[in-house]
Amino acid sequence: MIRSVVHFIWIATTVIPWTLALLLASAASRTSAWWVAVNWFRVVMWGTRVILGVRMQVQGMNNLPVGKASAAVLLCNHQSTLETLWLPTLMAHPLAFVFKRELLKIPFFGWSMARLDMIHINRESRTAAMKHVIEQGKRLLAQGTWVIMFPQGTRMPRGQSGTYQTAGTRLAVESGAPVVPIAVATARCWPKEGFVKSPGLVTVSIGPLMPSVGRDPKALMREAQAWIDAELRRIDPQAYDAGA
Repeated sequence: MIRSVVHFIWIATTVIPWTLALLLASAASRTSAWWVAVNWFRVVMWGTRVILGVRMQVQGMNNLPVGKASAAVLLCNHQSTLETLWLPTLMAHPLAFVFKRELLKIPFFGWSMARLDMIHINRESRTAAMKHVIEQGKRLLAQGTWVIMFPQGTRMPRGQSGTYQTAGTRLAVESGAPVVPIAVATARCWPKEGFVKSPGLVTVSIGPLMPSVGRDPKALMREAQAWIDAELRRIDPQAYDAGA
């Protein structure tokens, strides 16, 4: 509990000056603002390691596309807030998250997100949201930004899969960008619910590229989900053996 309180204070006190710096940088360009945000994510990850005692392991970095002009749609399972802060620090490209519009109302953090070139959607209108994701996603991919999505739509408890929506694979098929499946086992230390975080090892595993050209979006999503589910059982077997 003490570690978690100190970590929360660390996040709260660092986000304010970084938000101000991001707002200033966004006046120059959204790309500049993105890298200011990434530097704050690195600060938060430093606190996560040092204050919370969370060790971080990354596998499969060699599977990411190479080159400034490369495109990718990253499809990741969602267990906690940790991966939203951690994944940007691993990528050489700016990322555009697809997220619900309500997050823009969070003081400082939401204000920063509003100044970045992201894709915020109204989840009450699924058809309009899908159209918006594809339109904005194709624009961002064309300019060198990778799009990252959590197909489950919300954070899932450790050991549960949920339903994977196909917006990400539809975007991939329409843009021709490959899919990169990503499995994260973060809830063992930073759970979906609750304030207290625990020390331990968390893992991100990046899977092999899945070509999208000529594919059926539903079949491509089934393939991505199958890889993620199988990889989660490999990197976090205790969650499934114990039914956690």
